[in-house]
Order: sequence, then structure tokens, then C-alpha cells
Amino acid sequence: MGMTMTQKILAAHAGLPGVEAGQLIEADLDLVLGNDITTPVAIREMEKMTISDVFHKDKIALVMDHFIPNKDIKSAENCKCVREFAAKHEVTNYFDVGEMGIEHALLPEKGLVVAGDCVIGADSHTCTYGALGAFSTGVGSTDMAAGMATGKAWFKVPSAIKVTLTGSLRPYVSGKDVILHLIGMIGVDGALYKSLEFTGEGVAALSMDDRLTIANMAIEAGAKNGIFPVDEIALAYMKEHSSRTPVIYEADEDAVYDSEVTINLDELESTVAFPHLPENTKTVRSIGEKIVIDQAVIGSCTNGRISDLRAAAEVLKGRKVKKGIRCIVIPATQAIYLQALEEGLLKIFVEAGAVVSTPTCGPCLGGYMGILAAHERCVSTTNRNFIGRMGDVTSEVYLASPAVAAASAVSGYISSPEDL
Repeated sequence: MGMTMTQKILAAHAGLPGVEAGQLIEADLDLVLGNDITTPVAIREMEKMTISDVFHKDKIALVMDHFIPNKDIKSAENCKCVREFAAKHEVTNYFDVGEMGIEHALLPEKGLVVAGDCVIGADSHTCTYGALGAFSTGVGSTDMAAGMATGKAWFKVPSAIKVTLTGSLRPYVSGKDVILHLIGMIGVDGALYKSLEFTGEGVAALSMDDRLTIANMAIEAGAKNGIFPVDEIALAYMKEHSSRTPVIYEADEDAVYDSEVTINLDELESTVAFPHLPENTKTVRSIGEKIVIDQAVIGSCTNGRISDLRAAAEVLKGRKVKKGIRCIVIPATQAIYLQALEEGLLKIFVEAGAVVSTPTCGPCLGGYMGILAAHERCVSTTNRNFIGRMGDVTSEVYLASPAVAAASAVSGYISSPEDL
């Protein structure tokens, strides 16, 4: 019986000639990730173990990003806990104020993940790295603790859904629209504990930023992971960012999939997920009413990369954010911030009436710098729109692409750039 990409990676890391869906395995890890919220819990769990040291100081990444710069005493204490742990164990990849970024944008940029890796992270959007042809998935803090101590994790091998992409994206349509469309098709539990395996000639039409966005939100369909084939675009990205050698796995021709979905990229339009689930999708053109907003957020591990900022700046250039609308722009890493500065994008944002933040998760999880009051609405390039996600339980979050978020900030209601 043939194996999918994910199954081949897991088999290799478990030292097995083959695996099948539902099989329980123990796999070696190439990287263990934690942030300022989840790592303190993992540290306390690790302290209960008989193993007192980390398995490999170069294969752990600790990224302070959720409440950075610290917003209160509790967040400061959390970061202090992680900072002291990283120093004690000489963790190589520790990222704090001044060199930090949003973890799932930072790690690929730093070249810490390449194709063929097996990665766990105590954050659900760790599935982002599937864009590089790696198996990566989110785990709890206890599993992170075990991973830091032993370099191993257990998995139930997932079955898979094959997503075939054809065609290419039209102007103002991006990877965010692709994944929102897919989640709208299959639902938030449509890929529960399965691997979303993307394939087809349409993959070549997607940039790495598009692929990272799509893989990032695989979890919003319930998936264990999302993964893309390794092509010349992916190899060029890894060569630019990493000194490590990627290991390329390809699905067998007779690989078994639970189901197959085909998406024609030519037909996709700007798409928005309405409250309070990512599956509640509509195209902007089909909304039929003015959804007036109070805030627009452009950033996050989903859409805070340089192409996202360029897309937003293209819409905002020469225009003004509507009076009374708060527009918050958050570059995902320091390098992206600097590039945006050098390209003049930050000037465009400020002149348009937006505010530009240091890299941070910030408002995405209702952390800070953009909390919503009662009954307020936000159009956001983030990945979740659950009840109370960004603030008051009566507030609403609408998920969209950077182009749509920027256009909405200008018009004052959910709009696509073509509407301006």
C-alpha cells in the first residue's frame, strides 16, 4: 500500500519501512517550538521529569511573540521564566525583543525548518511549515516538555485528504482566499486529524507566502497538518534562508486518501469568513449588505509577511483610512519590518492613517493592541474568529486577505479593492 508525503516523513522519523493511517508510532524530532504562553507550562512539566536537560540545544526554538513587548506583570514573568530556562540550557534559538518575530513567520525565515523535517510546537498553527514540505503539527505543553527532554514524540499516523489545485490566482486574490474557500467547502472539522495534502499544477502558481498562509490555516479545518510538494520555488526559498539540506518526500502514486477535493484557482474571488467560525465563508461580491467595521488588522502568523504588506500598501497608497476606523498593521518579523521600511511601505501606512506595530501576535488572540469593545466589528487577516477571540464576547471578527482588510479600512465596511 502506498504512502502519502506525511506518512513517508513519519515512517522515516520512526525508523520504519512504512506506516499506515491509525498506526501509533514514536518519531524523532528535528525541532521543538514554544512561545511565551505555552513554554512556561512546559518548563514546569519538564521539572517533574527525571531528565533534567534538553535533548539538543540547537533543536529547540523559543519565541517570545504573543505578549511582546510585555503588556503586564504576568506576561513579563512568563518571558522571564523562558529567558532563564533558555540561558540555563544554552538554547541556541531563543528570540526576544529586538530579534523576535511571530513564530511561524520567524522560523522559516531563519531557516530552522526544511523539507522532510518532523516538527512539533506548542502552538496550534505549527502546521505552517508544511508549506516547506515538512511534517509539522501543534501539540500541548506536556508533549512539548517531553519533546524538549527526549527529542521524541508519539503520533497516530493521520489519513489524508488530497487537495488538487488547478489554474492560477487573479489580481487581489491570494492564498488566504484559497484556504478560506477550502474551509468553507469542507467545514472546520472536515479534515479532523487528517493530513491536507496539496498537489496539482496550480501549486506552481502559488508563492511561498501563499503556501505558508494556506498551511497555517490547515488546523482551522481540523487537520493534523497541511503539506505541499517540494518544487523549485520551495527549494529556492530554503536555499536562500537555510544552510541545511532538505530531504524531499513524494507521495506514492497508489497512496490512499480518504477523499479528494479540486479547487480551480482561476475561479476564486476575494473571500471573507463571517463570525464565529472560519467555515462561514462568503465572497465579498455576494455579501449583499454593508458590513460596517470599527477596526482592521493586517498582520499575524497568517498574513504578516512582506507580500501581505505590499498588497495592503498597494490598496492604501494615496488613500485614507476612513475617519473613525482603526487600522493596525503588524509586520511579522524584524526583517519584514525593515524591508517594509526600506520599500517605503510604512510611510504609506502612516500617511493613510494606519498605525504600525513592532512584530507581535497582539490582537489576534485578544492579547493587546487592538482589543474590541462590546458589539465592535473587526476585519482581520488573522486565522480565527471565535466568540470573544479579539475582545468582548459580543464583538465580531471577519477573516479576510490583506487586500480586503485594507480596502475595508478605506471604505469603512467590508470591501474588495475593486469596490474602491
